[in-house]
Amino acid sequence: MKITELKAALREGALEKYSSLYTDIPSETERFIAALDSFAASFGEDREVSIFSVPGRSEIIGNHTDHNAGKVMAGAITRDIIAVAAKTGSGMIRFRSEGYSEDFVKLSGVSNPSYYKHFTSRSLVAGMAGGFMKRGFSVGGADIYMTTKVLKGSGLSSSAAFEVMIGNVLNHFYNGGKIDNQEIAKVAQYSENVYFGKPCGLMDQMACAVGSFVYIDFKDDNAPIVEPVSFSLADAGYALCIVNTGGSHANLNDDYAAVPREMKEVAALLGREKLVGLTEGEVLAEAAKIRETLGDRALLRAIHFIRECERVGAARDSLLRGSIDGFLQAIRSSGDSSFKYLQNVYSPKAPKEQGISLALALSEGYLSGRGGAWRVHGGGFAGTVQAFVKLSDLEGYVALMNGVLGEGAVDVLSIRPMGAVKLF
Repeated sequence: MKITELKAALREGALEKYSSLYTDIPSETERFIAALDSFAASFGEDREVSIFSVPGRSEIIGNHTDHNAGKVMAGAITRDIIAVAAKTGSGMIRFRSEGYSEDFVKLSGVSNPSYYKHFTSRSLVAGMAGGFMKRGFSVGGADIYMTTKVLKGSGLSSSAAFEVMIGNVLNHFYNGGKIDNQEIAKVAQYSENVYFGKPCGLMDQMACAVGSFVYIDFKDDNAPIVEPVSFSLADAGYALCIVNTGGSHANLNDDYAAVPREMKEVAALLGREKLVGLTEGEVLAEAAKIRETLGDRALLRAIHFIRECERVGAARDSLLRGSIDGFLQAIRSSGDSSFKYLQNVYSPKAPKEQGISLALALSEGYLSGRGGAWRVHGGGFAGTVQAFVKLSDLEGYVALMNGVLGEGAVDVLSIRPMGAVKLF
């Protein structure tokens, strides 16, 4: 459709058919119209365009398990990137994100990862195009304008959503929309690993691409088991809250790196490359050797890994049965284990800075006995806490957390049923 036609359709209520994705239709309609205007200002007004959406994601359970080939469950959230895009015959992908200047990637050069500077948006775009070509998919020119509610540093995976968006556009423009979203997620991981230079796992990209809850078993790195789990958090009467504790991730690289390193050191001591496949009994049988060689923390982290993978399975099974109580019990257990055994709620280098510990204490105090759940969110040491809160308790919880941690600390979300999608 032409830009003017799409704007008219949106003003007449076209977005209402996506009420499962957007609750505030009037506000989102204005957001979409503003994105169309920004595309026109950047790339021209008289254009045939399409509109795409990709959600951010939240790690639901499986704290620090993916790097040792364990199990995780993540969820697509009701914060997304939207893109206005048009096909071109230019042989390049021109792209601009709100607040940033326009950039481009020539398709003739995307087969060479070393040509692109690490940690840039250009490298991600090139990696998606190069990954498509490597797998025999079609690519072509496009002009793309993007605006996002998946903010950087929010712990909601803005980079994965960006990668998947490029794949989403190429899929619909040049492959008839026939590429499975799970395959797009794998290309996105390839882009981030090889072109961007970050050795990430697959969880973030898969959750953004697939939608809803998604269970992933990484036992086989080359063919992880991916299972979408259909469950409506809102219908169960709950909201997902992400609480920003205001902590900085600066100087925490050593803390993050120590978690997978210590787990793999335990595995190596027991003749394995990773912890996956080891039982708690097998680990405890060598406890004396582990303690003497690697210390107590490494042993505790190995115990966390084994039990956490079991909890992921329990959480998945609970949702498949429709048991919100069983799911929330698994979440609470995950948070307890992360605090006590994984020990990633604050850095031992800065014991006075314990924003996550404080947020967990506040959450426990308010939600205990109310049917809620709380846990550290993501990598930990600083950043965000996750809480599942009954809708009837939401106002009080938000007021408490904002009152202590600062106005706007709480981001109230839900689980989105769709992943990467073409809307119009």
